Amino acid sequence: MALVVALTVTFALLLPLSQHRDDDAATGSQGLARVSQAKAEDCENPQDQSLSPSGGNGGTPTVDAIKAREDRRLIVGVDTNSYRWGYLDPNNPSGELEGFDIDLVHRIAEDILGDRDAVQFKAIPTSRRVEAIQKGEVDMVVRTMTINCDRIGQVAFSAPYFVTGQQVLAPKTSKITGFDKTLADRKVCSAQGSTAYDNLEEGRKSGDLPDSTDITTTVPNQLDCLVKLQLGEVDAVVTDGALAASQAAQDPTVELKGGLFTDEYYGVAMKLGSDDLVRQVNRTLENYVEDGGWKASYEKWLHPTMDQGEKKSASATPPDAKYK
Repeated sequence: MALVVALTVTFALLLPLSQHRDDDAATGSQGLARVSQAKAEDCENPQDQSLSPSGGNGGTPTVDAIKAREDRRLIVGVDTNSYRWGYLDPNNPSGELEGFDIDLVHRIAEDILGDRDAVQFKAIPTSRRVEAIQKGEVDMVVRTMTINCDRIGQVAFSAPYFVTGQQVLAPKTSKITGFDKTLADRKVCSAQGSTAYDNLEEGRKSGDLPDSTDITTTVPNQLDCLVKLQLGEVDAVVTDGALAASQAAQDPTVELKGGLFTDEYYGVAMKLGSDDLVRQVNRTLENYVEDGGWKASYEKWLHPTMDQGEKKSASATPPDAKYK
């Protein structure tokens, strides 16, 4: 076991330590949702509150400013260490970022600037996604970021481009069975600023989790939870099932426990008020789905970890876009 831990930690260390990791993902084709999102009582269906891709009447100031830069590139906050979402493969001689989220970024850059490679990638940890947008460090964040009621008051979201749910990750030998009473007296890790932590808090309040469940272990980046699990510092991890599936593919000693217990809709996050950019991204998403680009990216990056033989994950179909 010590050797497995060392090998997996070594793999993690091969990925640049200056570039960070993430929180939200899913497997299983059963229906998504059990536990309410934190603060869900404050709004309904936050994933359906983006702007339509049709042009607004206010011009395109945000998009024009991006095009007018001397360094004519889109600046995007991403994850660089989430396997199959946004990561650097040490076996890829090109040294370029790869993954499902990265494919989407290239498509957005192509539509806005006419060049899929006109992108400046910035590694943003889970805990700083909102802050990076609000401070203008990036034009957008494409980083498995769940649209929820709290966040739509802080940043502007595109329509959803992926649907998944929260799930528990634990060692195969563990008696933990999911987001339930088997987490009593267990240490559970989640990422700071993630929906996973919100759901752990809500689970304790609602009684879905025992009071003795220790949820105090939080990390800046979700992948750090996997390392803590490997080192025996925590008993389980709560994160999006899609991310958990990728982590289970990296480490054969861990597995997903139980089913999905929330709905999680990922969106592209942008600064509040950048309506023209939001509409442009939504147009890109519509075209990306219609021309097969979304499906091709899913098959390349996520199908190997999320689909079980002939059984397709519920995430294998892009979510329907609805606008306010």
